[in-house]
Amino acid sequence: QVQLVESGGGLVQPGGSLRLSCVVSGFTFSEAAMSWVRQAPGGGLEWVSTISSDYTPNYLASVKGRFTITRDNAKNTLYLQMNSLKPEDTAVYYCAKYKSARIEYRGQGIQVTVSA
Repeated sequence: QVQLVESGGGLVQPGGSLRLSCVVSGFTFSEAAMSWVRQAPGGGLEWVSTISSDYTPNYLASVKGRFTITRDNAKNTLYLQMNSLKPEDTAVYYCAKYKSARIEYRGQGIQVTVSA
C-alpha cells in the first residue's frame, strides 16, 4: 500500500520559514523522482519542485532561491525548506510522485498559511 504523509505546515508571518516533510512507503523511494505541488485557495494544482533520483533539483521560477528540496533515502523522506515566505505561497502543499507527466501518487496535503 502506497502512503505519502506530509507534516510541518502551519501559520507563519511573511518573511518566515517552514520545513515540510513527507514520509513515503509502498514503493522504492530511492529510485523515484519526487515532487512538491501546491493548491492555493480557489486555484488549481501548481507544480513547485522536483528532485530526481540522482538528487538534481528543479524549481518553479517564483520559488527559486527561496525554497530548497532535498531527500533522505535512508529515511524514505522528502523535504521542502521554505524561506522568505510570501502571502502568495499560501496553499495546501502535497508531496507527489509523477508517472508519464501525471501524478501517480499524492499525499493528503498540509496547509501552509503566510499571513501577518
